[in-house]
Amino acid sequence: MECVGSDHGDAHEEPDKSGDLSAKCEIDASKEVIDFKVVYNKNKYDVSFAVDKTIGELKVHLEDIIGVPHAMQKVMIKGLAKDERTLRDLGVVKGAKVMVVGSKLDDVLAVSTPSKQDFLDEKASSTTKEPFCKQKQHKKVIDIGIPEDVMPGIKNAKDSLPPFPLSGMLNKSGGKVRLTFKMEQDQIWIGTKERTDKIPMNTIKSVVSEPIEGHEEYHIMGIQLGPTEASRYWVYWVPAQYIDAIKDAILGKWQYF
Repeated sequence: MECVGSDHGDAHEEPDKSGDLSAKCEIDASKEVIDFKVVYNKNKYDVSFAVDKTIGELKVHLEDIIGVPHAMQKVMIKGLAKDERTLRDLGVVKGAKVMVVGSKLDDVLAVSTPSKQDFLDEKASSTTKEPFCKQKQHKKVIDIGIPEDVMPGIKNAKDSLPPFPLSGMLNKSGGKVRLTFKMEQDQIWIGTKERTDKIPMNTIKSVVSEPIEGHEEYHIMGIQLGPTEASRYWVYWVPAQYIDAIKDAILGKWQYF
């Protein structure tokens, strides 16, 4: 950016004006905006953004453009770009390409979105208040049996979350799922063989659970990721001793009573 006076040949220019001019240049530089391309999911987006703003601020700006919550985005500029770095720090210039990866909430929900028949079964079950484990949509997963590598469950116990992921459980499709609680990031990571989705805990609407009849040391648990009950992500064979700790971590101790 070039800053000049209005008249280089003005011999009567007051000396103290140079300080004001210098300050103005610094202010203008701090607001310097560059045009570059963001590449997400094979699509390219033209973005204009202040070069001295941070990656964290860029993620918030991109949320409405690419439809990915900022907490689920990873920005790649010569490797993973940390949130506190600025575009200038990372060498982003006009015309550069910035890669972004991340999962849209709809993609996460697609793993657990019920079929039309499942929806009808769930509606009928909710009317009769049938236990989760007796409902058709859940029974087909329960009937697979207790996974061999599931963590031991303890009936009528309350334990804190362990320092490692809860693993060996099943999701709605019968695939293996693990839950990792990243408290310092306020995220729960839902991991399967194919992918790991990082869900901000403050976006989760509710958590419901019920013991599995005949195996009360384990629960069926639904994590509501969207605005309706149809957006619950179901997890089966959750060790009973961790249920309260999971709800505490996601919702806060006083939000689910």
